[in-house]
This record gives sequence, structure tokens and C-alpha cells, in this order.
Amino acid sequence: MRSVQQSDLRLGAENLLVNCGGLSAGDRLLVLQEDPGNSYYDKAIVEAVVTCARDMEIRTELRTIPFEPTGGPIPQSIINAMRQADRTLFLSRTGDQIRFDATMADTRPIMSYALDAEMLASGFGRAHYAGFVALKDAVNAMFAGASSIRVTCPLGTDFSGPGANYAPSGAADVSVTRFPMSVFAPVPAQGFSGVLMQEGFLVGTGSKFYEPYGCDLKEPLAVHFTDNHLTHFKGHEMDVHCAQMHYAEVGQKFNIDPMSMHSWHAGIHPGCAYTLPAADNYQRWSGGAFGNPRLLHFHTCGDYAPGEISLNVLDPTILIDGIAVWKDGVLDPNLVPGGSDLIAQYSSIKTVFDSPAQEVGQGHTGRLVGVQ
Repeated sequence: MRSVQQSDLRLGAENLLVNCGGLSAGDRLLVLQEDPGNSYYDKAIVEAVVTCARDMEIRTELRTIPFEPTGGPIPQSIINAMRQADRTLFLSRTGDQIRFDATMADTRPIMSYALDAEMLASGFGRAHYAGFVALKDAVNAMFAGASSIRVTCPLGTDFSGPGANYAPSGAADVSVTRFPMSVFAPVPAQGFSGVLMQEGFLVGTGSKFYEPYGCDLKEPLAVHFTDNHLTHFKGHEMDVHCAQMHYAEVGQKFNIDPMSMHSWHAGIHPGCAYTLPAADNYQRWSGGAFGNPRLLHFHTCGDYAPGEISLNVLDPTILIDGIAVWKDGVLDPNLVPGGSDLIAQYSSIKTVFDSPAQEVGQGHTGRLVGVQ
């Protein structure tokens, strides 16, 4: 891990606790950490957040929560403790697994996608939380109001459809507060069709963890789809076979339609950096890199978000009514209605857009690669 300035780490922790959590002296915070032996979150981020909270006189309790790879109910003793706290912070993948569970909303949980002290101390952790929530809302509105959306990438991805057909109640969202806010609401796949070029690997979504979690690819694989259905794969013979088998096995394991496609979205937070090759740890990469605008991902294998297999596009261009709001993985906030005002209001957000992180888990080739 790169060296971390303690002052930056403190700013990241305060952004999490105050700007995101709304906490102040006298409030009760429950921190649920994953077993440190799992090596998903590092010990330093837990220590930094707990120390900062206690320095702010926030009544803070730290517990270790059991991690169940395929999900399952949270122990009642933990739920009881969550209900007694003002906020619950998950430094555990369990928080990600419950993000679409509406029954958990009243416990006011926060899920941290900053996985270590380096991420918390970086622009990803320090850029003002409320500003990125406002940016997400503005992007959602732009997608919802669009007449046409088209997505391409340098490898040949090319799919298109109408404006985002969000539910009448508004853009679909999750029951868990996400920190940092780094994606817009998933765009339903209905009405979209085309091809997605998947390179490197197929990988899980963080909903359930299974083996093998990743399926390595020799060459870019063309994934064709129409509406909510993957129709076929084209590419290297072994890759096509691998993809077909992987989808079938995951679908059978969880009794779901393997060829279903639910939705897609991309990163909006250029401060999000993932500095290790994705192939070193597919599970950690899938939970830590997706917030960067250089990545767009699909929720497939299951007719629900996030599905069980994620398809990932590096450096997408997203045209909204013909305007390239994302261009080769670079999001221009000035092309989003209200985006310029946000940049002017929050210097910390301007900083990350002026110097966007480039590391998103690429291998030595600069592309997404599987295990070599």
C-alpha cells in the first residue's frame, strides 16, 4: 500500500461520518467489520474511522460480523444492535449483499466502498459526499429525460436504446447509503440491444460469492443481447465454451435464468482508483473499482439487480441524445445539467475531475486481463 497522509485519512473519515452519516457528538454509531483474516478490508481503515468517531465524541461500538459468501439473514443480535444505533457502518461485504433489501432501510446502514486506508485518504474518500449525491441525481435525471442512449467502447462495444425507463416512483436505488457515492441508478436493460465486448474475465457482482468467482478469457468476447436477454456469445472457441458453461453453472447453482440481463450503469467518481491488477483478487476488484468513470458494468444472470455475473466495459463512450457525456472513459460533468455549478461549489470535487484516477485494475497491458 502507498503511504497515506494522516491528515488526508482524517478528512476521509470525517467525510464518511459527517457529510455522509450526518453524525455528531452524542450520536451512536455501530461499526460492523468483516473478519480481518478475509483480507478484504484492511485494519487501518477500521482503526481510522473508529478513532475519528471517538475523537468526535460519537458513541462508537465495533463488532465483527460473520460473513456468509452466499448471503443469508443477518443474526438477530446484530439487527437489534443496528436498530439501537443512529447509523450502522458496514466495513464488510455483508453491507453490499443487503443493498437491495428494502427491509433494512429503517436501520440506516452505510456501506463503505473505500476498502482500505489508501482509498479513504484519496480523493475518492475526501471529495464531498453531498456533492456526488447531487451529481448522481443530476445524471439520473439526464438519463431519465433522454430520448436515446448509445454506448460504445474502443474494443467494439455498441448498444443503444431509449431513455432510462426508471420506475414511476423515480430512479431505482438501494436501501443502503453508499459511501462514496460513485454510480448512477442502474438503467433497466429493457429497450436496449446490441453487443458488449468483454475482455479479460467474467466476474461476480458482490451479491453472492461462489467458486469460481471469475472466468478467464483468452480474447475479447462479444456478448450479444436484446432487451433483458443475452442471446449469444462470439469469439475464441474456448471463451465461448467457458462463458456458456459459467453462466449455466451459476444459474443452476442459484436457480435463476442464467441468460437474463437486468440493468447497467457506469462510474461517476474519478477519484476511485484500484491500484492492483483485477486478476489478483476478483472479489475485491468487483467491489472496489466500479465507481471510476472508466468502467461500465451490466447486471446479468438473474432478473434482479445486481444479478450474479457482471459484464464490464473499459473506457465507455456514453452518448445521451447524441452528446458524449462519457468519452473514452472520461466523464465531463459540465455536460450534465447543473454539473458546472457543483464543480464550482465543491473544490474537492473539482480536484478529482481535474486529475482523474487512471488505475482501475488493469494488467501490464493497460487492459483488463484474467489470470495469466
